[in-house]
Amino acid sequence: MKLAAQLRWASGEAFTERVMNLKAYGFEAVELWGNEVRDNQEEIKAATEKAGLPVSTICSGIRGCLLHNDKKERDSAISDMKMLLKIAGDLGAVGLITVPIFRKPFLPDVSPLYDTITLEKELLVLILKELAPAAEEAGSLILVEPINRYETHFVRTLAQAKEIAERVGHPSVQIMADFFHMNIEETDPAESIRQAGSYIRHVHLADSTRLQPGTGTIDFKRGFAALKEIGYKNYMALECKIEGDPAVAFPKTVEFLQQCIEEA
Repeated sequence: MKLAAQLRWASGEAFTERVMNLKAYGFEAVELWGNEVRDNQEEIKAATEKAGLPVSTICSGIRGCLLHNDKKERDSAISDMKMLLKIAGDLGAVGLITVPIFRKPFLPDVSPLYDTITLEKELLVLILKELAPAAEEAGSLILVEPINRYETHFVRTLAQAKEIAERVGHPSVQIMADFFHMNIEETDPAESIRQAGSYIRHVHLADSTRLQPGTGTIDFKRGFAALKEIGYKNYMALECKIEGDPAVAFPKTVEFLQQCIEEA
């Protein structure tokens, strides 16, 4: 398992300085926000190559919504995903992280044909089947992210995300596990990781405080032990605000996480 961090939380003014700082703090890759990469691919390539820090993943940055009731909004999201998947492939990233929908639903309840959740599932599976060949061509993955009940009504557990990936049935559609969201939604995060198994292709790290690991109550060792059991060897990216001086807090967090990995 390799440690990465989102660039948006790194210290520094210029893009290259921030990437170099992450490298100096001990991270092995950088995760980029989708909005950061649209028009900055050459700068990103130059900075990451100079630092010797690969791009792990691209997170979000998609306009529109895959499950909107307005087709223009759905088309906008699909178009952005295709573009960002290509960029992810060009940058050598594992994949593009996507949350199917935030907050409340846009689609109606059309019972007895479908209730809203079932209708959303059917639509999402069809859309991901459409997007999967674009991901495959780009050499990247679509990473479906479950998030907590306070941020979405839909796809909140690893099992629900796995169900979507299984129904799509394409190797370019996989899932992501986020320790912060799992801490809220999963009865037993470690067991949920075991059940999701090889579908997990990326991991986000934040403590119960939504600050850096080590500031809250999450048992990272137990979660990492489960990841080891399923043979997980990919990136785990810090996705959280940093409390304290970044020059001190980041290296301390890397040390804490490395110790958890070793002891798991």
